[in-house]
Amino acid sequence: MHSFSKLFLATLSFTALVNANRHCDWTFVVGSDPTGGNVIYQSQSDAQSKGLAYVNYCDNSLILAVDSTSTVAAGGKRASCSVRIISKQSYNGGLFVFDASYMPVGCSTWPSFWTVGPNWPLAGEIDIVEGVNNQDTNQMTLHTGTNQTCIVENMQSTANRYTGQILGTNCYSTGHHDSGCGIEDTDTRSFGYGFNNAEGGVFALLWDNSTGMSMWHFARADIPADLIAQTPKPSTWGTPAGFWSSQTCDMSTNFYDQKMIIDTTICGDWAGGNAYSRSGCPGNCTDMVANATNYVDAKWIINYVAVYQ
Repeated sequence: MHSFSKLFLATLSFTALVNANRHCDWTFVVGSDPTGGNVIYQSQSDAQSKGLAYVNYCDNSLILAVDSTSTVAAGGKRASCSVRIISKQSYNGGLFVFDASYMPVGCSTWPSFWTVGPNWPLAGEIDIVEGVNNQDTNQMTLHTGTNQTCIVENMQSTANRYTGQILGTNCYSTGHHDSGCGIEDTDTRSFGYGFNNAEGGVFALLWDNSTGMSMWHFARADIPADLIAQTPKPSTWGTPAGFWSSQTCDMSTNFYDQKMIIDTTICGDWAGGNAYSRSGCPGNCTDMVANATNYVDAKWIINYVAVYQ
């Protein structure tokens, strides 16, 4: 039974993104995408002036959008403010909750909510929300870079302690082999159009170094009452979609000093290439970049991010 005493509620900081005089818990990362995406990440001031980052004061949600108006050549780079906004604070465990009403969709898009430590991949990476193109379900993945073993156990050995489907068992990642140990959700409301049609929902990561990593997704209609009341009790939430046991992965050695990131990129190492050709999307990924109308729905509407410790 976990008892959480500290709450970092990023909703309270979202309004600071449009007010330079207020303290902000997030930083805009500017420039090119390290995963090879066809985007130019914007500074806070540029993102706001272009209407790519703003707060909807009716419900205090944060909108982070990809540029859907500019003329960009095929293979060029499109302004994206679904940026890499990165938390200033780093973490070594806790309960991470991400509530969104809408996520970016469309061919060539690659939205994600994740955490990462310094000197990738040595301090690890935890992908909580991730997918590309017209993917139907969410993909959750751990990446490690130490010589300490970290694998995901199969469902038989964990007595059905998660509902997702294994995509890879070895979490070890390098620049040339970075698939990690992924688990795919089976709920079509967990990603893309299915997520948006369900009015979004909540993703939660429980990072407990003594037991492991557990991840849940709740569609809007299924969010537990305790989570809505900000008194979360993960022990009552049922079987998680993904689980990585500390019995087969030294969590504290492989994952530390993690900062949260919210971003959207276009094409890049995953959404482009073979993943694009298998997606049913037209043409090739770099040509899609030139189609501004493709990115009208490439936006996050985020209600809050909370960390309980």
